[in-house]
Amino acid sequence: MRKEVITADPGMYSLSETNPRVAAERKAYKFGWSWWKTLLPPIIAFVIFVGGWELFCRLADIKPYLLPKPSDIVLAATENAANLWVSVWTTIIESVIGFLLSVVLGVGFAIILASSKLVERSIYPYAIIMQTIPIVAIAPIIVIWFGAGVNAIVIIAFLIGFFPMLSNTLIGLNSTDHNMKNLFYLYNASPFQTMFRLRLPSALPYIVAGLKISCTLAVIGAIVGEYIAGIGGGQGGLGYAITVAASRLRTPYLFACGFSASLLGITFFLLVNAFSKWMLSSWHESEMKSSEG
Repeated sequence: MRKEVITADPGMYSLSETNPRVAAERKAYKFGWSWWKTLLPPIIAFVIFVGGWELFCRLADIKPYLLPKPSDIVLAATENAANLWVSVWTTIIESVIGFLLSVVLGVGFAIILASSKLVERSIYPYAIIMQTIPIVAIAPIIVIWFGAGVNAIVIIAFLIGFFPMLSNTLIGLNSTDHNMKNLFYLYNASPFQTMFRLRLPSALPYIVAGLKISCTLAVIGAIVGEYIAGIGGGQGGLGYAITVAASRLRTPYLFACGFSASLLGITFFLLVNAFSKWMLSSWHESEMKSSEG
């Protein structure tokens, strides 16, 4: 009788399946390589841009008060580090308070508007009109009502970030699947239960999109408010510091304040983006795909 010997193909089983250590190392390698692929191109572009800027200013012999070199900006930020940090911290506090107010009131008003089509048709147009009025035109009225200082700045930051939260949340609440709403209706769910157990959870991706827009606008609103209603002295925010630096032709420090404001907005966005990934990555397709990639 002829015996058949069945041999396993070496390629059928990979090392990663048989050796957990190799699998973990390969996973760590892929993770590290994906990070490098993400970070390396912006870093290279940044180095080329900053190096070209420095070289151009040196070769053209441009005066620092017209266009400072990156080294001048770093030197100005270092020499004024204490004042710059106070300005940044003041703007952070104003931006965070204004942002939180825009989130709470924006989501709250959106829930009220989404609860009744009659209320939405009656009030939502006025929210749009309020958004189209330039904040510079409203700011003096806010200063008259609330006085110059932190209160007026927080309200200006809130007004700029309020409409994106209201609009995005309202769109999300009105985009709930009709089949799910019919199912809740069949089970005799109350409007309160339908809103907070179905419509609000399904609107979370839209709310997160509003958060990403509103967090950066809150920083812009705080700086704009500091231009108009900012407090001076040693407690002024970045808007006040920019105004003083521009009036005294301290251009390197002016650039340092501008870059600090930009970094502040980027930091806010990254924090909100990390929060959205944490909240949506386990169930929503957009963050699941990005986390797998």
